[in-house]
Amino acid sequence: MSTKAERTTAYIIETVAPVFNKHGFAGTSMSDLTEATGLTKGALYGNFENKEALALAAFEYNSKRLLEAIDEQLDSADNALDRIFKLTDFYRSYNEFTESMGGCPVLNVGVDALHNNRMLSAATKETIKTIEGKIALVFEKGVSNGELRLPVTPLQFAKQLFTMLQGAVSMATMTGDRKYLLNTVAYLEQLIKRELKK
Repeated sequence: MSTKAERTTAYIIETVAPVFNKHGFAGTSMSDLTEATGLTKGALYGNFENKEALALAAFEYNSKRLLEAIDEQLDSADNALDRIFKLTDFYRSYNEFTESMGGCPVLNVGVDALHNNRMLSAATKETIKTIEGKIALVFEKGVSNGELRLPVTPLQFAKQLFTMLQGAVSMATMTGDRKYLLNTVAYLEQLIKRELKK
């Protein structure tokens, strides 16, 4: 069983994660955080060394939720092609999944932190590499099991796939138009069926 201090820390992280994700590190004030949590500034700093430590914990919380959801998709089918289609289907309604987070943590924090916070920027890059690695592993197993043929290395194809998905997320987010996601996913699924299926 967790202690009261551990429960308070978890509550703070869960509560401020969407605030940081939506408004960015610089755009989030301490009064935003005290208002969201109902705690004093002293209580927040009693659990976290500074605002940056809290922002990093918030990103890691959202990142973990995203990675677990991706794992769930990639582990929920028997063959490589179906696993990839589970992933593309997940991205079809990605905006619904990330709504409670305040949007896509990779996009929001990645862009916000790029020139403002090296620690958050590095954490975002690490999450991107992790996602690409998970996708590449599915492609690698698919090739070794004789299910798929790839025109490039598994990691290179995984990076291209994720780039297209994340680009569609960016466009859908900026324009408020889900068709960017829906059309990109439909295109990717056709491409995969045509190019990769043995």
